[in-house]
Amino acid sequence: MKLRARIASAVIAAAALVTAGLITATPAASAQLTEVTGFGANPTGLRMHLYVPDGVPARPALLVAVHYCTGSGPAFYSGTEFASLADRHKFVVIYPSATRSGSCYDVSSPQALRHDGGSDPVGIVSMVRYVQERYNADPARTFVTGASSGGMMTNVLVGAYPDVFKAGAAFMGVPFACFATTDGSSWNSACANGQIVRTPQQWGDLVRAAYPGYGGARPRMQIWHGTEDATLRYPNFQEQIKQWTNVHGVSQTPSLSDQPRAGWARTRYGGTGTMAPVEAISLAGVGHSLPQGGMAAAVIDFFGLSDGGSDPTTSPTVTPTQPVGQCAVTYTMNTWNTGFTAEVKIVNTGTAPLSSWNLAFTLPAGQTVTSAWNATLSPSSGQVTARNAPYNGSVAPGASASFGFQATHGGGTGKPAAFTLNGTACTTT
Repeated sequence: MKLRARIASAVIAAAALVTAGLITATPAASAQLTEVTGFGANPTGLRMHLYVPDGVPARPALLVAVHYCTGSGPAFYSGTEFASLADRHKFVVIYPSATRSGSCYDVSSPQALRHDGGSDPVGIVSMVRYVQERYNADPARTFVTGASSGGMMTNVLVGAYPDVFKAGAAFMGVPFACFATTDGSSWNSACANGQIVRTPQQWGDLVRAAYPGYGGARPRMQIWHGTEDATLRYPNFQEQIKQWTNVHGVSQTPSLSDQPRAGWARTRYGGTGTMAPVEAISLAGVGHSLPQGGMAAAVIDFFGLSDGGSDPTTSPTVTPTQPVGQCAVTYTMNTWNTGFTAEVKIVNTGTAPLSSWNLAFTLPAGQTVTSAWNATLSPSSGQVTARNAPYNGSVAPGASASFGFQATHGGGTGKPAAFTLNGTACTTT
């Protein structure tokens, strides 16, 4: 119970509130998320879900997409844009599910932090090898991404299994071995609070020690972090940069610095192109609520799976994951002593249809979401992003989509001041 309470209080995940009916989402007409069993060595009993788009080539690329604490593979499938991008670019996606209390991954034990040492990483690597054998997935195009606990696991997998993964993209993660513990605990407060600071050489040595004798190429690394992250604090962003630039033997002085979108500060190390050895994106004013709209497409660009089509440096503007139109939002509250419900209506007032949507807004202080319907919301307070359910993502021009949620409050019953749909500001009615 002590561990469960610490996980709940820290809310290490971008805690998606998945409602009934979202577990078996299918973004394509015939492709489906399928559970796979008996995939190989699996010391911690992880579950495996697999998404294989229609029309994949004979030797497809493979992406492992790793969920946050309290989440699951199916929730990460329905709540992120990776499956729709897989449909577009024809790669296979593995969605692992953690099974321990709190649904967090082991990123702290000595076994997890050693190549073939055991625990969750071994099960995930078994999933990869299963798909490489069963679906002829390309080992030279095998990648991993994840958010929060999954972002930490991305660092672990890229660090301990450089022979398996060619690149990683970590949302809201921490450096490899930053969460290491020796007392059997899965929580490291000093790391979470950004209090563990090491030299680049020290961070790099931790990675190299995970697989003694390995002399091959190291996976490229993309790092995403919000400046207002209160769960895995922002100093972990710079510590990851220090670690992975050292591992790659490149300067910590950026080769390129730009701002591809408002609020995005991007730096590249060891190269200026889309597939630089290390890329880092700092997100001004953003909390523990990643990825948001368009970020998954930037990950796929970094992996080299989209021919750079949505990279801001190769086209006049960033190509979003779906057409983005103008929008209007109606937000209706029903309050009582300690709580309220909110009904939210989104109207597509533009001329282009939406194939999926995410609505970002900031809840006033003291308000905390406890349940939701017709959308997934994460995190539960502060800067919240609502993502469509599989059945209401398509919104034609002039049409609308609605969702709702229940929340508690500490006396303040104000409404969010602003809303953005897929990164575009909406009017309120």
